[in-house]
Amino acid sequence: MGALVLPGSSGAGAEGKPRVSRHPSTASPACYHTLGEKGDRGERGLQGKFGRTGVAGSRGHPGPKGQKGSTGAPGEHCKSHYAAFSVGRRKPLHSNDYYQTLIFDTEFVNLYGHFNMFTGKFYCYVPGIYYFSLHVHTWNQKETYLHIMRNAAEAVILYAQVGERSVMQSQSVLLELHERDEVWVRLYKGERENAVFSDEYDTYVTFSGHLVKYSGDP
Repeated sequence: MGALVLPGSSGAGAEGKPRVSRHPSTASPACYHTLGEKGDRGERGLQGKFGRTGVAGSRGHPGPKGQKGSTGAPGEHCKSHYAAFSVGRRKPLHSNDYYQTLIFDTEFVNLYGHFNMFTGKFYCYVPGIYYFSLHVHTWNQKETYLHIMRNAAEAVILYAQVGERSVMQSQSVLLELHERDEVWVRLYKGERENAVFSDEYDTYVTFSGHLVKYSGDP
């Protein structure tokens, strides 16, 4: 290769010869720069500010249907609540000088024994809404004057005026009961000549009740 004349030189050396420089390809090995070993990683910088929220993308396509899961553990048995009774009376009853509890002598239905045949009262063990009905046969020439009682308070009255003929009379009511409430039938005291008719051959007086809705149900 030919010699290169460096720009800016006079073209002559100390001895009057042109100054030359070797081509990089023929330069001395001392002219090359070699890479050193990789340095340690620096500390992590501070987090930059969050950018603006981008526009929501379009909804993707539905994925494939998954596999059927395993069978779960068995649930608890459904808890049902019941209460019902139906009783009758075959004996007549006349008013006295005090209030009288109508006692029944015939048991048609008495689920779990919630109706006490000795006291003539239904005792609430399952709180909720109850339906009660009372049917009596009036006595001719006498009033019929009774109450369906809830604890010590009159709930509804069953009343029939004096008449020449005896007739069937009825009353019904829905009551909300709490546990230990009592429902019974009371004959009015002897200020009035009143009575209910019945005989030993047929049942003329009946008192029935049943649970409509348990208070714990939604």
